[in-house]
Amino acid sequence: MSAGYASSLGPRLGVMTDGSELLEAMRTALRSGANPERAIGQQRYMKSEMPFLGVTSPQRRALLAPLLADPALRIDSRSAWERSIRELWDGAEFREDRYAALALLRHRTYRSWRDPDVMPLVEHIVVTGAWWDYVDEVGNVVGEVVLLDPEGEGRRMRAWSEREDLWLRRSAILSQLRHGDRTDTSLLEDVIEPNLDDREFFIRKAIGWALRQYARTDPQWVRTFVAEHGERLSALSRREALKHL
Repeated sequence: MSAGYASSLGPRLGVMTDGSELLEAMRTALRSGANPERAIGQQRYMKSEMPFLGVTSPQRRALLAPLLADPALRIDSRSAWERSIRELWDGAEFREDRYAALALLRHRTYRSWRDPDVMPLVEHIVVTGAWWDYVDEVGNVVGEVVLLDPEGEGRRMRAWSEREDLWLRRSAILSQLRHGDRTDTSLLEDVIEPNLDDREFFIRKAIGWALRQYARTDPQWVRTFVAEHGERLSALSRREALKHL
């Protein structure tokens, strides 16, 4: 990757830290909102082996937002930022710890570091997370990076679309979900094509979702795609693709 992508220059305002203070503050804040009774239902709903604290999504955002925006807790280098995300993710005791890692990954303060060099970390999250809530959230970062480097990340997405890991394949299919008129239809077709015969629900759903979303921009392209792929397109994918057409 070019030196430009590997730049360690990033946020420079405020007091810089190595991330340890931020991580401690995030963990403490999350645990302050624990609700063991709610946690049981959350774990059951998500079919999660990892326990929950019982913090709701709005509550979690309210607890973490001021910490992530606090200049006194701002992380001082790209390497410390990635290390902090990995520590939160790999060392998670509760599912909310991993949601916090994703919040740190996606926060606007660190936007300049979400470039092709972050993709090995993203791949690690996708493969080890291996469930839709994590994968679809980190997909926002995948989409950002694809727009930054369409050629290089297009190659990566085509490669992911043929990997054995279904969550990498799902990520590739959904990689342009929010691109609208910037969607590369050749890439969209290329990542869907290797997965048309897959009977896995999360793949069939992703194909339909990607097509349905692009239909908001170019409904005729989606109609043509569905017609041309006939029976290879599952009923679920076809139904989702044509839902608003």
